[in-house]
Amino acid sequence: MNHPGQNQHAVVPATPARIATLDDLREHLQWAIELEHATLPPYLCALYSLDPRRNPEAVGVVASVFTEEMLHLALAANLLNAIGGHPRLDLPRMLQPHPRRLPHGDRTLELSLLPFGPEALDVFLRLERPAPPGAPAESDGYETIGQFYAAIEDGLRRLCDELGEEEVFRGDPGRQVTNVHFRNTAGRLTAVADLASALAALEVIVEQGEGTARGEVWDGDPDVHHPDRDEVAHYYRFQELRAGRRYRRGDTPHSGPTGEPIGVDLDGVRPMRRDPRLADHAPGSAIRTAQEEFNHTYCAILHLLEQAFNGSPRMLAVATGTMYGLKAQAEALMRMPDGEGTTAGPTFEYVPPELRRWSIGDQRRIVVLPDGPYLVYGGVPLSRKRKIVSAGGDALTWKTGEALPTEETYALCRCGRSGSKPFCDGTHAVIGFDGTENAVTRPYEELQHVHDGIGISAQRVGELCIHAAFCIGRTRPIAKMLDDTGDSDVRSNIMGRIDHCPSGSYSYALERGGETIEPDLPQAISVLEEEDGLASALWVTGGVPVLRADGRPLETRNRMTLCRCGHSAGKPLCDGTHREIHFREEAAPATAPADEAAAAKEAPTGQERAA
Repeated sequence: MNHPGQNQHAVVPATPARIATLDDLREHLQWAIELEHATLPPYLCALYSLDPRRNPEAVGVVASVFTEEMLHLALAANLLNAIGGHPRLDLPRMLQPHPRRLPHGDRTLELSLLPFGPEALDVFLRLERPAPPGAPAESDGYETIGQFYAAIEDGLRRLCDELGEEEVFRGDPGRQVTNVHFRNTAGRLTAVADLASALAALEVIVEQGEGTARGEVWDGDPDVHHPDRDEVAHYYRFQELRAGRRYRRGDTPHSGPTGEPIGVDLDGVRPMRRDPRLADHAPGSAIRTAQEEFNHTYCAILHLLEQAFNGSPRMLAVATGTMYGLKAQAEALMRMPDGEGTTAGPTFEYVPPELRRWSIGDQRRIVVLPDGPYLVYGGVPLSRKRKIVSAGGDALTWKTGEALPTEETYALCRCGRSGSKPFCDGTHAVIGFDGTENAVTRPYEELQHVHDGIGISAQRVGELCIHAAFCIGRTRPIAKMLDDTGDSDVRSNIMGRIDHCPSGSYSYALERGGETIEPDLPQAISVLEEEDGLASALWVTGGVPVLRADGRPLETRNRMTLCRCGHSAGKPLCDGTHREIHFREEAAPATAPADEAAAAKEAPTGQERAA
């Protein structure tokens, strides 16, 4: 994150407290996570308030700072994980009411939710100012963020001297997130395994905020939006906006920026109400409903980030992809008049897990994210299955293939465009995937068509069919074969075919109205492949619950199939469209969403670099 600094009048403690134990260090690194997160809501409000057509340069500056704050948050989590801690983000204290103070920082500094403008710049400059030369390390009540990180560095060095690096850095390396999980142009997302890598991570955080060597305006990286020129540190980027000029080579903190003009059009700023609250509006009102929707999305992001930093690093791409939804929600709020010439805005208030659309328990379940992937909780086993067909093309059975390694929580692609199928890589956010759910919600018993035979009663729900073709015999469909079920071989054939129907569109009982007989299937997810390498649905078995994006459960069944090509008309259920579009698992075109300049302009919230 960025680092504050030049407070010439602050009172410096005579004997700053030291980080003396590993528990102290873990506590302070959790504070660092909370500190880095505390900057995000103010930066996002300023960013969303800017009209990108009238203020492209200001958008670029604020977006780049936000992107790097996300990087710093991840680095702080890596540091905490490296020493055996457990990063926490899904906590009420992460979203304290605004105005609020910086966690464990200078109590005279308050963060507010403001539209972009002189007042917001004042807060950002105060937040990011570099530490004065010779300023002491401060582990609590810090005057500048740089001094706080200096205290963490001192604590790391001292504990390594006292205990040895192996004792300090004993965390699970599998919890580290890297550029594999967070592709970006904002700097180095360093895996932390020892003192050297920990110091490198701290250096990235400090230099991007304060500048290199604590005396230059440059942060040592190329410009996020203009890789052909060097980047200045956060504090100096905001100085550029205030001065209306860019820094150029030879400029110093004392000279100020003397380069090319940078324009800011304050008339191109949405006049968001200062520090909005849910309580400002009646329950059920349009503004409050929109604010509640935003808060649900933001708390989902906190939950996903916590999952990412606690053993499921692939979830980082899902979390950053989910941030795209925030932009549209915030801009919609900022188009709603809120009295006295202001508009509404996001409130960033915490939604307790029990009030969210989907619970946060440990039980196995699949959750559909709005316009996003399937989140799979509880370590549900994942494997591939391939359809076996006869020489004449008759569907015979499924052959289980390789088991796919997963984390306890993982995300499966729903848009069909991930470059790491079947897993989600965040591509849905960049392509603007429309995951609107249209699956029938009537009880399936009401939708069944019953066809009786001798000793068997077949039940079919056409809305569930994915055209896997097990119901079509070598010469006749099941509906016709029922005429001959006096023959036990025909009856057994029908039962076998129905048992292989992945969607459960067909089921059977021994008599009309009797108990439905289901095959004994484990709780699992299978990635289906049909004939000729055609990619098919996700086959969910064993009664794993599936929750829609609005929190309503789909009817839990022994078998169901979920769309993964992104084109079903009955999402999230598969309807067989993958066959019509010849869906396959080749990697998506190499248009890395994190690095597309076009994406940066269309969605300049910074998180486009984290896909």
